[in-house]
Amino acid sequence: MADDKVTQSENILERFSLRGKVALVTGGGQGIGRGFAHALADAGADVAVVDLDIDTAEGVAGEIKSRNPKVKAIALKVDVTVESQVQSMVGQVIEKLGDLTIACNNAGTGQWVDSELMKYEDFHKLMKINLDSVFLCAQAEATYMLGNGYGKIINTASMSGHIANYPQNQAAYNISKSAVLSLTRSLATEWANRGVRVNSISPGYTRTPLVEDLLKTELGEKFWPIWKSLIPQGKMAEVVDLQGAVVFLASSVSDYMTGADLLVDGGYVAW
Repeated sequence: MADDKVTQSENILERFSLRGKVALVTGGGQGIGRGFAHALADAGADVAVVDLDIDTAEGVAGEIKSRNPKVKAIALKVDVTVESQVQSMVGQVIEKLGDLTIACNNAGTGQWVDSELMKYEDFHKLMKINLDSVFLCAQAEATYMLGNGYGKIINTASMSGHIANYPQNQAAYNISKSAVLSLTRSLATEWANRGVRVNSISPGYTRTPLVEDLLKTELGEKFWPIWKSLIPQGKMAEVVDLQGAVVFLASSVSDYMTGADLLVDGGYVAW
């Protein structure tokens, strides 16, 4: 058949390749962001590791270049809650790496606090980091991508955007991640016919250095058995468990997806 898309399409594994693409990852100096940056580089993309801590960003960029010598990796110090710095970030990526086709808006923070005791300034600060920064980054990234008629924006949400976690109290965090899900859907529909896809990844409990430290505290030791009992797979995710999702959403194989959220939570939200 002359128009048989199945037999005439590029090999499926080639469609997962990110060779020739340029990505940025905010919060890329540690944890999930570090895992995303490595995954995108492994798939062939040049990567800008963006973090408020330039030392950790440079460390990850060095790891990437050592693991993938043919890939370019740079480190940028950026406060993603400051509009001028976000706009400069996009400009620097384009100047130094030649393009921007993939953007992972991953930077975020969390806080356990009883809602009746939470200071308004702390609530606002958390929203600024977890929500405002995603909007500012997506806006700046899309301004460039829309001009090219193509781009992949991937926001880090959370299973906490779908549920109210137990037993810890973290209403502000949950609200911020629910808002990221709504923002993702809204931007996706707004830019769908202009070539920019906007999707999100919602991790469940994931083992990062920060979580490892948390599990050693009195509260962490108390909460972990409860969390584990609520995860059907009975274990916490490793950062590498999230890497397939980010490569999938960054590659051409997912070009027909936009406004979607990928839950990677060991089945937590399924029951």
